[in-house]
Amino acid sequence: MKRAIYFLMVIVLTTGCRKYVEVDQIGNRVLKYTKDYRALLDNSSVLEGGFGLPVYSNDDTRFIDTTKQIAMIDINRNAYSWQAQYWSDTQGDGDWERLYKSIYVCNEAIEGVMTSESGTDALKKQLYAEALVHRAYAYWCLVNIYAKQYDSTTAASDLGVPLLLTPDLFASLKRASVATVYNQIITDLLASADDLPSLPDYNTRPSKAGVYALLARTYLCKRDFSNARTYADMALSLQSGLLDLPTYVGNTAAIPYRIADPEVIFSKINNGNYTGIQLDTALLSLLGTKDARYTLFVKPGGNFSPTFVGYGYWRYRYSKEGIYFCQGPSVPEMMLVKAECAARANDATTAIGILNTLRQKRFAAADYTDLTVSTASDALLSVVAERRREFFGTGLRWFDQKRYNKDVALQVTVTRTLNHQDYTLEPNSNRYVFPIGTKYILLNPEIEQNP
Repeated sequence: MKRAIYFLMVIVLTTGCRKYVEVDQIGNRVLKYTKDYRALLDNSSVLEGGFGLPVYSNDDTRFIDTTKQIAMIDINRNAYSWQAQYWSDTQGDGDWERLYKSIYVCNEAIEGVMTSESGTDALKKQLYAEALVHRAYAYWCLVNIYAKQYDSTTAASDLGVPLLLTPDLFASLKRASVATVYNQIITDLLASADDLPSLPDYNTRPSKAGVYALLARTYLCKRDFSNARTYADMALSLQSGLLDLPTYVGNTAAIPYRIADPEVIFSKINNGNYTGIQLDTALLSLLGTKDARYTLFVKPGGNFSPTFVGYGYWRYRYSKEGIYFCQGPSVPEMMLVKAECAARANDATTAIGILNTLRQKRFAAADYTDLTVSTASDALLSVVAERRREFFGTGLRWFDQKRYNKDVALQVTVTRTLNHQDYTLEPNSNRYVFPIGTKYILLNPEIEQNP
């Protein structure tokens, strides 16, 4: 039976809710041929997107300039101050909606591509595998934003997110456990690898390297450091290119687009428009002015519109791609996963060696000095600091803050002042779990709110 799909969909609520899904039925057509599914899965406007609000919640961001504070919209202000609810009863959550829309598209492909016409079996299997990977990424984002940090002692009972595995609009929206969602992510990724190329034609498409990188990221969040290191190694065995950032200082036009960036393993980008994000002074001190990541990706507030006092995140600007920056797995991330796992395995020498290999591509030769540490605990602290330098401004720091709460030595208490009121985020606070939009719960009472 032919299934209709709408290529330009606006799913206002969670895709899968019973009678409260609103869809703009624009440009509908029937998915019949394998090439139709190729086009569906190449729709980067739907499938390449990730998340946005964690950019405001994490401690890389600190709006000190009062003009910036006043100018913030309510949703961003609420995320910045870790409120119990970010949206009004009628407002939608852009991250939630975009990720579930991606899942819906993936489920359409998973259900129909193997019986599509005029395509080879190999291509059908590849497209099926690609859909599994995109779906796994979306669920990685969702479970790490809207659920508690994975903890092996409580994951089976901790509330995760609704787990929708078919395009059935009448599926249950009860929240699966954190453990169940993680198991599905890993199952999808493991099932996809054999039918994907080692490297993609375009890094917006999944590949074996992308699968291994997502597995490394997922196992790291589970604190399964042995598997995280194994899959980071597997990803790096297929892709290991690094940009020599100092060579682009004064020549930013030469920096490649993200689809040609040798560091990007699987391209996923931010959801939303982030201009003039003010950077925390502690982060700026950690970077120092000699680091090419500072030189290239940090600008005084006068470079933004509206201007502000302080320094802002400029990384998306250099890419010549407007408002977008990469959040998907990369070569530097896999190196840092491997280094962290080595440090946690009491192998300080390997950990610091990996950090120095990366840092040699982040400093001009005249400004570079090898890191040296004597203990694994010091090496782990160095990895934590390097992750912050490498990923600042992307929102990934939020997920690091959240998982480091399981390590007493790595916990941080974050305080900030907004419109003359002080806010504090304690380690393991419930505010590390984003609220689910009231709108969705009012229309779908089976979805349980976070504490």
